[in-house]
Amino acid sequence: MSLFITFEGGEGSGKSVQAKTLYRRLSKLAIPAFLTHEPGGTALSEWMGQLLKWTDAYISPKTELLMFNASRTQLLDEAIQPMLKEGKVVICDRYSDSTVAYQGYGRGLNLEFVKTVNNAATQGLKPELTVLLDILPEQGLTRIKEKVKDRFEQEDTAFHQRVREGYLKLAAEDPERWLIIDAIQSKKKIAQIIWQRVSELLGE
Repeated sequence: MSLFITFEGGEGSGKSVQAKTLYRRLSKLAIPAFLTHEPGGTALSEWMGQLLKWTDAYISPKTELLMFNASRTQLLDEAIQPMLKEGKVVICDRYSDSTVAYQGYGRGLNLEFVKTVNNAATQGLKPELTVLLDILPEQGLTRIKEKVKDRFEQEDTAFHQRVREGYLKLAAEDPERWLIIDAIQSKKKIAQIIWQRVSELLGE
């Protein structure tokens, strides 16, 4: 059966680790699965992602919004939609909720405008499950202090706090789709919580 699962969270939340962990578990059980990420996942989307995250040039919030969604459209057309049609479990590290949280709440763009652009890019495709690894910005940023930071990781704590608040508001609006997990817990415990929900969905 096809199943679309996304992972969301602020910087240093551990969502990428958990997305890979889930993918490996499904693969070991011989459940057809596909793992991808945003911005990226295709040759064109990776190129756009590099620009969005690492360029020294100024990118306006609206340009960011449109570039993320252009990258997303390519990923959907080239990978996500075909894999879902094949009946696979598709796991995506970030999706349209990231854009609402970062460009809407973080950058301050009009939320209805952001959602309209997102809907045009996704053609209304929503995940059955969105896992939110929730962490205080100060704690998440501390986890990545040793690495070279991209444009978003370099933003101040206030920006990341707005992003976190945005995620929590999105989750409150659609509680059946979202699974909020305290990201301070051990990786093993988090993986167990995620697997319990995913196995329930697979059982359905």
